[in-house]
Amino acid sequence: MTLFAVIVALALEQLRPLSVRKWVSVPLTRFADFLEAKLNDGQKRHGTVAWGLAVVVPVIMLGALYGALHWLQPVAAFLFAVGVLYLTMGFRQFSHYFSELHLALRMGELDQARRIMAEWRGRSSDRLSSGEIARLAIEQALVASHRCVFAPLFWFFVLGPAGALLYRLALFFNTQWGERSDQEFGHFGEFSRRAFAVIDWLPVRVTASAFAIVGDFEDAVLCWRTQAARWGDPAAGILLASGAGALGVRLGMPVHESLDIGDRPEIGLGEDADADFMQSAVGLVWRAMVLGLLLMALLWVASWVS
Repeated sequence: MTLFAVIVALALEQLRPLSVRKWVSVPLTRFADFLEAKLNDGQKRHGTVAWGLAVVVPVIMLGALYGALHWLQPVAAFLFAVGVLYLTMGFRQFSHYFSELHLALRMGELDQARRIMAEWRGRSSDRLSSGEIARLAIEQALVASHRCVFAPLFWFFVLGPAGALLYRLALFFNTQWGERSDQEFGHFGEFSRRAFAVIDWLPVRVTASAFAIVGDFEDAVLCWRTQAARWGDPAAGILLASGAGALGVRLGMPVHESLDIGDRPEIGLGEDADADFMQSAVGLVWRAMVLGLLLMALLWVASWVS
């Protein structure tokens, strides 16, 4: 049933993309702001309590509800699992930016590509060249495919619908609290950051391994071993190093943002990024998705036979 739920959710998400901002981001942001206003005094222990209320309690409640449905009415449990996956994962949550960027670069519309990239990343892109835009788009897509698709599916396979919810809530509250560094915020987000690092540790390596298997395995492993640690975010460094090596493209490197040139280490091997490599990145991600579905199918057949 797990495999079929994933396939149905992916098909539904392609046919009718979810408005993530309306149904997920805005309600969760209001909930996060409420908990922060009530509990944040700058101390780590209150951040731990807030994370438990924001993540652990909903995950336990959803897991209990799914377990009851699975025992009482398996069909309802299947539909419930599809609904949870529809809310927590999907390519269309980020792919529209990537597709529009790819088309703009193909058409030579650099100003349009800069506008789309600024909207996607939330920062000025007025000085980016076409190569820098392609490079950043591939980086964003590799990380987003992991966080929006592969990691939720990993935890769905391990813990069912509660696992997919666990990952996406942990990711959201890490972004909302864990990545904040302003002094007034204090240590409230420290537990969110550490909890997400633990939850994401194994999925990151599974996704990077999938990129290596469906791409250039030797170069992917070489870049993973020798370059991933250079990146500021260790998890993103693993994904980018493996993905760049698998594609045979060079990522990272300085880019022109506003009046500054960002200092970013070089990751990957081979040629400079362009619109053709953006198309190759799409193929890499979809091959990794097919690999994951095949593995789930094999495990399902093995369990059925046994």
